[in-house]
Amino acid sequence: MGLLLYIRLIVYTAGTLLQLFWMVVILGYRRQRNFERVFFFLCLALFFFYGGSLLALNAQIHYAVPPPTLQAFAGALLYLGLCTLPPILIHLHFEYAATRGLLKKSDRKRVVLLAAYAPIVFFGLRVYPLLANNSALALLAPGRALGFVYGLWLAAAFLICFWLQRRFLAEAPDAPQRTFHKQLARFFLAIGVLVVLLHAAPGGLSLAGAEKLSTGLALLAMIPFAVMMWMVLQFNFLNIGRQKNLVYAVSITFLALLYLSLVRRVGTWLEPVLPPEATAAVLLFVLVVFIEPIQRIFGRRLQATAQHEMDRVQRLTKEIQEEARQGDLARLEKFIERRVKEQFELREVRLQLNQKGSSPSDDNISAEPRAALAFDPREFPLVQGNRSQGVLRVEPHGAIISGDTRAALEFLCEQLPGALDLCRLIEEKLRLERELAERERLALVGQMAASISHNLKNPLGSMKTILQVQLENPGLPGSIRGETKMVLEEIGRLSTKLNQLLQFSRPAVRGGSAIGSCDARAAVEEVAGVLSHEAERRGVKMQIKVSGGSAMVAASAESVNDIVSNLLVNALEAAPRGGHVMVCASSRDGVCTLEVEDDGPGIPAALREKILQPFFTTKSQGTGLGLAIVARRVAEFGGKLDWESPAGNGSVTRFRVTLPMQETRK
Repeated sequence: MGLLLYIRLIVYTAGTLLQLFWMVVILGYRRQRNFERVFFFLCLALFFFYGGSLLALNAQIHYAVPPPTLQAFAGALLYLGLCTLPPILIHLHFEYAATRGLLKKSDRKRVVLLAAYAPIVFFGLRVYPLLANNSALALLAPGRALGFVYGLWLAAAFLICFWLQRRFLAEAPDAPQRTFHKQLARFFLAIGVLVVLLHAAPGGLSLAGAEKLSTGLALLAMIPFAVMMWMVLQFNFLNIGRQKNLVYAVSITFLALLYLSLVRRVGTWLEPVLPPEATAAVLLFVLVVFIEPIQRIFGRRLQATAQHEMDRVQRLTKEIQEEARQGDLARLEKFIERRVKEQFELREVRLQLNQKGSSPSDDNISAEPRAALAFDPREFPLVQGNRSQGVLRVEPHGAIISGDTRAALEFLCEQLPGALDLCRLIEEKLRLERELAERERLALVGQMAASISHNLKNPLGSMKTILQVQLENPGLPGSIRGETKMVLEEIGRLSTKLNQLLQFSRPAVRGGSAIGSCDARAAVEEVAGVLSHEAERRGVKMQIKVSGGSAMVAASAESVNDIVSNLLVNALEAAPRGGHVMVCASSRDGVCTLEVEDDGPGIPAALREKILQPFFTTKSQGTGLGLAIVARRVAEFGGKLDWESPAGNGSVTRFRVTLPMQETRK
């Protein structure tokens, strides 16, 4: 019996430490999933079982008659552990099924879980008083404290877990997980059948038999958790394998605690023949022999882990370099955030780059929760030479970032500035190539416009003159007169498009005083007066608002006329019948502002990047040059073109042109 007692002490101590190990690992690398939460409570329930059993056993050893308070406390721990174990075990399997996408109907899950948790109330009312005054495992013994009912409940939980493990086995993605689920299914089946047979045995089970059974079951219950630890380290099971250093550290800590507990137990055991201090000294000195082999084993493990992380970082760096060659910095930022999050299995990753190499200000610092510990940084600077390019902010799923992950992130951040510079250079190169191509295209447009002007303008003028003379002939038949007017209108439309093309292709005269100047107010009033008849024909009300004072701008009258007329024609064509168009001119702080508003349908979001492109139009009879002419004229004179659609709270579309005022010479 003495040997069995010490075996039970070792088993309960190891079981308590093993559950503490898993709770620390889950808290250190917790994910926002119900599976990890339920798994934590399963470990807590088993911790209560092992801890209560260890407390009750120590009370029996140290006290001839254990104090009632201590016995009641141990009974409470056992109650919490035993009565919550079956439903939490079932709940854990259902959450794992939901994580794997194997659970189709959530209503069935709720019904099963409600049925699994309901007996807790029954046992809480009837069994707890017995647990406070009886043996630790009286609940499991047939014929004792409703043990038969609890046995059926526990056996049913094990058999349900066996059935679910068979389903997991059929859907396992790889050989290690298939092996794990197969062994776990056999374990639950064996335990379930064993519980049924023991409670069906005639005459029940004696207290001594129950204690032996409890020791065996407690030892068997540790096996799946030990196997899961191996799965985590070897195959990243449950996505915890990323934190290998954390697992190693916690493992060594709890192994040390277990060995110290063993030293104490052996010292007590050998006390009749050897002083406890001498036993402890001998057992602790024995560890010196194992220090070098342990150091060699863990050194190789840590080196392999570090090398593996560096290889992953190098592969990730190569992917980032390939993406940087696309020359899109915004896209590269999102790619880095997504791939770092996936590669290191982090909860959130944010890359903040400085503007023009400046240091990050307090306004740009993320409001995300920071690390609680100074040695657990969440921000990794991107520094190249003495210049800071930004910062990489990360948030893990758990409480801390392991050392290997932190070292890998630091190494990655040393490589990122080069990739970012490469992306910026390629982006600038592509921008310059696009500008060069655009200028070459515009030069070709200018040549084409000059050729069209030479070949079409004079013939169109001659045709128009001949047709106008024919219309003055009183003997011209009515049918021919109507067709002649139609041809004249088409010639007028062609002339208008030709003039617009010539406006676009004709550059402004720059340099010295030849740039010219004009009164913007007069240009606005002149254009509005010309187009007032068009506004009346379309049924659109046009308003003119011109502020007083000087509005002499550093631009030629012809260019300002081009700007205002194109904006106003577009507004009249966009406004519905009965709508409003307003044109304003004002001067302030050395600039003149011209605004044209209409209450038309507005500019769709998908077209806002294209409206200034030459020859882009949504009109059936348009050339797509109106706004392109405006943008070019404004740029030629150092102005600025902005637009809002919708502007303010209504559906107004507003174009605003800002031109520099003419300098006053003294």
